[in-house]
Amino acid sequence: MNPEQEIIRLDDDGSLRIEAGGPDLFIAEDDVESLVSSGRVVPVFKSVPGKEDALSIEGHAAISPGGKAVKIFTTAGHFIIPFVSLQRVAKEEAVSAPLFPLEPDLPEERS
Repeated sequence: MNPEQEIIRLDDDGSLRIEAGGPDLFIAEDDVESLVSSGRVVPVFKSVPGKEDALSIEGHAAISPGGKAVKIFTTAGHFIIPFVSLQRVAKEEAVSAPLFPLEPDLPEERS
């Protein structure tokens, strides 16, 4: 088992923190609501060190076409999480949920 497992958790400010071994990434509280309730594609942010209230967009999160998973694409990597797990964390029904690495589907690797 990976001791540094990637997770998503709800922060005190209502944002979803993405702990994936890299920079401090998060989905803002308003964007969490947009993602969960209306399925909008939302940005993934990172706080800019040394600059108070400065953010940079480091990726995006979107619900998969089938509606059963959320794909998170960031500069730190690409991840997938079951939609119901993300929803439970966003509604404070769970403390955190694991993120799973999303591997690219390369044509040369298909059998």
